[in-house]
Amino acid sequence: MKTHTLTLTAVALATMLLSARPADDTLTRQTDGTYVVNTTTLAPDVEGYVEATPLCIYIKDDKIQRIEALPNQETPKYFHKVKQGMLTQWNGKKVKTVLRDMKAEADGVTGATYSSNAVFENVKRGLQYYLKHKK
Repeated sequence: MKTHTLTLTAVALATMLLSARPADDTLTRQTDGTYVVNTTTLAPDVEGYVEATPLCIYIKDDKIQRIEALPNQETPKYFHKVKQGMLTQWNGKKVKTVLRDMKAEADGVTGATYSSNAVFENVKRGLQYYLKHKK
């Protein structure tokens, strides 16, 4: 009986937590006007060497402030190179400029091609989503 009650309590708690969460957290706006695009649901099919490589893209005044990698299963040694070599290259640039420049060949990180391509595609999808849904 105690196990059954504990299970029902856990289910009720999980349901409350999930219902308290916004239905779509793909694009949120912080109090300072910074938009945050979470690519977890935008690009679940975009895989690096191992699996999906979601990002959070911070945008203010139509300029990328920073891009952060979310937890993933990429090889830490190689993904560290990607974080150092790619994620900072867009900081301070206008969203439309980055998207325009992305039509050219992607500049990835040598030795981490799959991860680089996944980051590139996540950034592209995230910026496109931002432009379409910002208010």
